[in-house]
Amino acid sequence: MIYQSTHEMILDDVFLDLSGFISGVNLLLKVEGFNPAGSIKMKAAVGLLEDAEDRGLLAPGGHVIESSSGNLGIALSSVCAARGYRFTCVVDPNTSAHSIALMQAYGAEVVSVDQRDSNGGFLQSRIDYIHRRIAADPALVWPNQYANPANPRAHYERTAAAIVKQGLDIDYLFVGAGTTGTLMGCVAYFRENSPRTKVIAVDTVGSVTFGNPPGRRHIPGLGTSRRPEILDPERIEDIEHVAMVPEIEAVHMCRLLAARRGIAAGGSTGSVLAAVERQREQIPSGARVVAIAPDLGDRYLSTIYDDAWVEERFGADALPLSLPRPRVPA
Repeated sequence: MIYQSTHEMILDDVFLDLSGFISGVNLLLKVEGFNPAGSIKMKAAVGLLEDAEDRGLLAPGGHVIESSSGNLGIALSSVCAARGYRFTCVVDPNTSAHSIALMQAYGAEVVSVDQRDSNGGFLQSRIDYIHRRIAADPALVWPNQYANPANPRAHYERTAAAIVKQGLDIDYLFVGAGTTGTLMGCVAYFRENSPRTKVIAVDTVGSVTFGNPPGRRHIPGLGTSRRPEILDPERIEDIEHVAMVPEIEAVHMCRLLAARRGIAAGGSTGSVLAAVERQREQIPSGARVVAIAPDLGDRYLSTIYDDAWVEERFGADALPLSLPRPRVPA
């Protein structure tokens, strides 16, 4: 098949059968990391830019600015390069050097903000920086992934629809909550097209998204230090449960998945799988579970797969937990 642009090459039908990986759970992992930008955020990037174009905010030669912890920044860098836009990504110290280098390879300007906000994170500080840049240059276009309905709409139209299209009777859907774009899009689509499916939102300990106390976080992807505007209070009622996962459990599940199934996943995937593990006693035997894996693990080799990084942030006692070994056949 011949494509005209990389952002058309979105694979939405890749699922890995993980039945037995978590004891007693009939589990499918929707793998998003084979998209050209390496994550589920490619769909959001296309949706956000097309929305800006449709509204007349973005014209050829325009300059886009956005806040990202990594994956959306990479996706926007890629799509902006293909469409001829300048792009500035505002990141923070939790963004990996790999992700920054990839954005720069696409020609993006990368600005790192290191001042923590009132909840101990960097999100509000990144947004404050964008406001200052726009005040100085009103021609800048900020898609604003945290408040723009085009973000959840992209996942309503593509991510959720692709899952239902498989024709499976899905009992549980586990979705990580970062900007909550994927979550809100999936909740809306499933309530209309598969209302029997129970949607489980997965957040990380230290995130304030669902009203939990703030805390320091080290792994980009899930969680916020500021509630995103697209988190629809009415839709929250349609979420079956919010699973709060400590980051060390995400590290453990990432390493376990790599050791036992030969696929390295990103931190958000580790959190989602840890949430399935936490809920497994409440999942009836024979139930069909789908979990969304936003990206792969190559962007985390110097963090969650690095022993020194894990020990420095979670303590020496975390290493035995985070270093599972493959089972040797008898």
